[in-house]
Amino acid sequence: MAATSPGRNSLPANRFLVYAVRLDPAVLQSARFRAANPDYVDGMDCYYVGMTSKAPQERLQQHLAGYKASRYVRHHGVELMPPSFTVVNPRTYEQACRLERRIARRLRRRGHGVWQN
Repeated sequence: MAATSPGRNSLPANRFLVYAVRLDPAVLQSARFRAANPDYVDGMDCYYVGMTSKAPQERLQQHLAGYKASRYVRHHGVELMPPSFTVVNPRTYEQACRLERRIARRLRRRGHGVWQN
């Protein structure tokens, strides 16, 4: 019998996927984005890191359409990064939260601009 999340008896617990979207460098014009990335190195890529229970491509399309969207993905989303960029999926909600933070920290340490919710 598959494990389920609390309150969602019909859904498997390991249903969350961590994904990353490359952002257009124009995102750096946002003071809020720059403030969240004080160690950004000029010329490095910028990313949005998130998690979803949907297919990452479907979630990207939702962002771009404005549905439950990150403003940075809606206005500056360029492409979904390949799954190998984020590591093994699916995860439980708690695992996905930790992985999302870990990937964002790793990218920031390398000088990238990163936004996560």
